[in-house]
Amino acid sequence: MLDAFLDSLIDSLKLIPFLFVSFLLMEALEHKSLKGSEKILGSSRKLGPLIGGLLGAIPQCGFSTLVTNLYVSRVVTLGTLISVYLSTSDEMLPILLSSHAESGTVLKLVLSKLIIGVIYGYLIDLFYRKKFDREEYDICSKDHCHCEKGILYSATIHTLKTIFYIFIIVFVLNILINLVGESNFAKIFLKDNLFAPFLSALFGLIPNCAASVMLTELYLKGAINFASVLAGTLSASGVSLLVLFRTNKNKKENMNILLLTYLLGAITGFVINLF
Repeated sequence: MLDAFLDSLIDSLKLIPFLFVSFLLMEALEHKSLKGSEKILGSSRKLGPLIGGLLGAIPQCGFSTLVTNLYVSRVVTLGTLISVYLSTSDEMLPILLSSHAESGTVLKLVLSKLIIGVIYGYLIDLFYRKKFDREEYDICSKDHCHCEKGILYSATIHTLKTIFYIFIIVFVLNILINLVGESNFAKIFLKDNLFAPFLSALFGLIPNCAASVMLTELYLKGAINFASVLAGTLSASGVSLLVLFRTNKNKKENMNILLLTYLLGAITGFVINLF
């Protein structure tokens, strides 16, 4: 227990400088682009899924909650919303970078999510079109992204929260691996099972960065395969689903979007597992 605690603490502390620099760069990009993104998305509906997918690839709460707000306000389409949800990686990218994962692995995950998100977004817009009255929603004040306090504060908060989740999850994983063995632990998470992506996608729906942290750590430890981590991070849109349920009055529509996000992630992972 003590060894697992110390190993987890040391591993987590080593990541702090890398995570902070990653979040600082992402916050700077996000704050510089956020207002312009709203105008671009609002005026370019045909390019919505593509632009949304590119914005979603930046792992911060701002873009995904922004597009959720724009969907609730009926500025963007459902396809754009789903494109962002599927392409966003929440805390996956900073953890991969700070853990010195191979560049090929990072690019494969990010590009796969981006391409899949854009394709699904355009397919959804092809079959689903609906207009609504606009509503207003203040992202920063209601979703605690700390946008108003500057990028240093926001990057620090994101780093501390992520380190906390990393430490807890790595600590638990280390204990479990020591108790049950690495091979048995992988079996628990259905590593070699064809239907493992359905379990990972379910984890991804947790409206918190803990979901993407756990999935990424499981992947780095070899407990889940590429198809599973892809399925889980496709459905992992962070706090955006909470924003959707809080602001959109149509609860049936919210449940349909939740189910659609889950199924697209799970089925995509399942198909990849076939090959």
